[in-house]
Amino acid sequence: MSDDRYIDAFLEMLASERGAAKLTRVAYAADLADAAGFVAPTRLEKATASDIAAYLASLSKQKLSARTSARRLSCLRQYYRFLMLESVREDDPTARHIAPKVSATLPRPLAEDEIRRLLEHGTVGHDDERRDLVSRAALELLYTTGLRISELLALPATCVQAKGPMLLVRGKGGRERLVPLSQAARDAADALVHYDRGLGSLYLFPGRNPVKPLTRQGFDKILYACAVKAEIDPERVSPHVLRHSFASHLLARGADLRALQMLLGHADIATTQIYTQVMAERLRQLVSAHHPLAAVTS
Repeated sequence: MSDDRYIDAFLEMLASERGAAKLTRVAYAADLADAAGFVAPTRLEKATASDIAAYLASLSKQKLSARTSARRLSCLRQYYRFLMLESVREDDPTARHIAPKVSATLPRPLAEDEIRRLLEHGTVGHDDERRDLVSRAALELLYTTGLRISELLALPATCVQAKGPMLLVRGKGGRERLVPLSQAARDAADALVHYDRGLGSLYLFPGRNPVKPLTRQGFDKILYACAVKAEIDPERVSPHVLRHSFASHLLARGADLRALQMLLGHADIATTQIYTQVMAERLRQLVSAHHPLAAVTS
């Protein structure tokens, strides 16, 4: 079996066993191709620890970010562990390498009043009635549920047929979770489904071809137009920013971190704990602004 076929088998495993999204698999394929090109003519599946060390050193010389280097090491580590499970290798040449430390960063959330402006002014007055309905349903759902954009666009048209207060979401790795659905979000989704009933699409947000869902690029154009109409810098508005705003605003109002983990669909609480940095900074600012001795102690 050639190196390319081992890589193909690895990518197929990511899709079938881990539910990795297409974009994730494309990124992994690019990372493995980059490493394979560096160690050539040695085949990647036969690379030694010294080969991998030289490759990682080359990333540092290219002045790639710590995040990029860490991602490529993680990709290689998963690949070699897959080869070990398949009895292709007996060792992991990445085992002794430590990933560069990556500072946990989050996008700046929108303020609550900016979210209100986005919903009140950014979702009306577009070119046609349907664009208004799509904008309203998408923004209501993204901000009030904290869905990932991939989860939003994959929602079936039947997702709001159940009249209960919860929405069933299929997230990463095929994991399902229930998230509370506000009445405003339900009404907006119902209005869109009613308008699109003649399309016969299986998706809540159909694309130009109703057989397929709306693309990420198509949604980005809608979100850009909403931000412009709400007079908010479009560079500050993205699906991930809305998800981050959902989490930050809940924490600011006293939400429990474990509950937030369930709402966001994080498999590991460590992923959710990154939001504690946001709250720590907010608490510091509150003390600095309002404590009577802040001027003395700062």
